[in-house]
Amino acid sequence: MRVITLSLFAATSAVAAAPVAAQIQDAVSIEGTRLEIMATGESTQVPDLVIINAGVVTEAPTAQAALAQNASQMRSVLAALRQAGIAERDIQTASINLNPRYDYGNDRAPQLVGYNASNQLTIRFREIEQSGPIIDALVAQGVNQINGPSLQIEDPDDALDAARRDALTQARERADIYASALGMQVTRIVAVSESGNSRPPMPMAMRAQAESDASTQIVPGEQSLNVTLSVVFELQ
Repeated sequence: MRVITLSLFAATSAVAAAPVAAQIQDAVSIEGTRLEIMATGESTQVPDLVIINAGVVTEAPTAQAALAQNASQMRSVLAALRQAGIAERDIQTASINLNPRYDYGNDRAPQLVGYNASNQLTIRFREIEQSGPIIDALVAQGVNQINGPSLQIEDPDDALDAARRDALTQARERADIYASALGMQVTRIVAVSESGNSRPPMPMAMRAQAESDASTQIVPGEQSLNVTLSVVFELQ
């Protein structure tokens, strides 16, 4: 039995995710030549989910006043989200922090001058075209920290299946090329294993301004989803 191992990788800028436990094996031994090809299939899809972190930061001379001001502004923020039609399951408290503020003067001990209170939310939008107006509404209600957005595909299964089919097609076409060059034929696929797939989010840094002459715009673009397969062929 001759063994030939070849690797074929498609160019991609995606970040690989955790390996996927997908494997098909044939227990029958190979009588001919073993040819192993690794191929990466790709498919594209427009993101349909936006995730942002939005927060309110307040300052006051006392801890109680800082928290009270923060809670008051956050109530307005939550009311704006509900009025915009954001479901309760898509609004989640990410963190609440209270920190002292000190004045570090020269040649003296630091002096306590007040407190910072912050409340951060994680928010999901399913209608990307509405995410800009929603962000603007949040800023109008007191949000002064925004991180994101992260653009994602909520249900990537169909796109990943298309990438799997693309990878199999690439592997078979490449196997036929090598078989022809060797004066042989591909008789069967002996094993298929999926080493991993990628669902990269698209983070974009942004910081909200309290006043703006133009509304916020978010452009979804497209995302590439990739699946890498190792396919073992028997040649005779």
